[in-house]
Amino acid sequence: MSSEQEAVPVEIPVGEEEGASAAAAAVAEAAEASTATAEEAVDRVPVYVRGPTAVDVTPDKDGGVTKEIVRSGEGEGRPSTRDTVYVHYVGSLVDGTKFDSSRDRGERFKFTLGTGAVIKAWDMAVATMTKGEVCVVQCIAKYGYGKRGSKPKIPPEATLVFEIELLDWRGEDISENLDEGILRSQLVEGEGYQTPRDMSTCNVHVVGKCGDRVFEDRDVTFIIGEGDAAGVTAGLEQVVRKSKLGSKSKAIVKSKYAYGSEGNAEYNIPPDADLEYEVDLKSFELLKDSWQLNIKEKLESSENLKNKGTEFFKVGKLKRAKNYYEKIVEYLKDEERLEDETEMNSRNHLLLAAYLNLAMCHLKLQDDIEACHACDSALAIDPRNEKGLFRRGTANLNLRNYEDSVADFKAVLELDPENKAAKNQLAIATHKIKQIRENEKKTYAGMFEKFANEDVKKAEKLQIWKDGDKQENKVENGAQTAATESGDHPAAAAQ
Repeated sequence: MSSEQEAVPVEIPVGEEEGASAAAAAVAEAAEASTATAEEAVDRVPVYVRGPTAVDVTPDKDGGVTKEIVRSGEGEGRPSTRDTVYVHYVGSLVDGTKFDSSRDRGERFKFTLGTGAVIKAWDMAVATMTKGEVCVVQCIAKYGYGKRGSKPKIPPEATLVFEIELLDWRGEDISENLDEGILRSQLVEGEGYQTPRDMSTCNVHVVGKCGDRVFEDRDVTFIIGEGDAAGVTAGLEQVVRKSKLGSKSKAIVKSKYAYGSEGNAEYNIPPDADLEYEVDLKSFELLKDSWQLNIKEKLESSENLKNKGTEFFKVGKLKRAKNYYEKIVEYLKDEERLEDETEMNSRNHLLLAAYLNLAMCHLKLQDDIEACHACDSALAIDPRNEKGLFRRGTANLNLRNYEDSVADFKAVLELDPENKAAKNQLAIATHKIKQIRENEKKTYAGMFEKFANEDVKKAEKLQIWKDGDKQENKVENGAQTAATESGDHPAAAAQ
């Protein structure tokens, strides 16, 4: 069993008449197994009598969930939606019958706040708690296990009482690798459902702290994917990527997603320093989708995207460059029947450049299969394109598709007989094929020799067997002759 219990009253699914879900029933059964059995004495706690300091924590203020603080916590901070919270709790009925306790198990319980992982009363109450706080939460069935309850511990329409201690919490892990390098807590969730994407223009207010010291407090406008040009760290940019319009977030960013081992002299950030950010996403503008643009706008945007991608390519930011080239493909790949010849030529020129540049990015990123695909698309536009043939040949060589590689490099040399790089690559591919054939010859020769030796051995064994059989027959015939002459042979007796 893990050190942190993960079974607790779960949210009741919509459409089940507020009854307990199958998961809730399983939890109750597990809790029963970990405490007393039905045949043992009922475990009780003092009956809770709600005091005057109890407050209603329901959004509608219907009195269905009340919370009374037993011990105040530390500071002003409270957990946010999607934070992972750690608590101890004791659950009982209104008559004091205890049905579950993390303390009895000696294991703190964790869950993700505000996502329906627990009953509604818990999401409401824990969101109001501070670190170290102990409170008593009372909830009616509507916010607990509903009309059905959760057999065998929790009866139908049960009002429940929980003593909860908030031990700690941590923000949602929004790092791409889920390595806890960027932990974000949402203070205000924001509007709608859209978030910034690659190449979105964002306007944010950011407050950055290193320890207790504020090192930046500013409004900044930047493009997603180009944040470093505006002094925006990778961690801060990721927080913005995950934010909705009008959202406010607090994030802990590990040094690897901030200024790393070098630190930042301008902001007096030491090496390997973790940072804390408060981020307010004021506005953002998404790069338009293909269907929102006419052909002239697509061609103009594609030219800009190509130039921007090339800038990133030249400084070695291949993944960012790839994003820009892929956007060109998205804009132009389906524009196959343009009536204007000039527009069609521009489309083919830009799309061909995008595919060729994508192929080079994939080669450098060691993704040779995608490099082949990009070259195939380029060569569909221009079958005699020297760069497309050469890059596909290189990708095939890396993939050990030596016959295909030879064909590509020979095609390059037909176009440019003096292409030294193609000659060198062709020589390498040809040598590889020769090596493979020589190895196959040796392998087959060894196999044939082995089979021949085995056949010789079998023949020798067969000959030995035949010689032995002949010798046995000779001995038997001699014995029969001697018996006949002595009158002991059965045939002689018959006569």
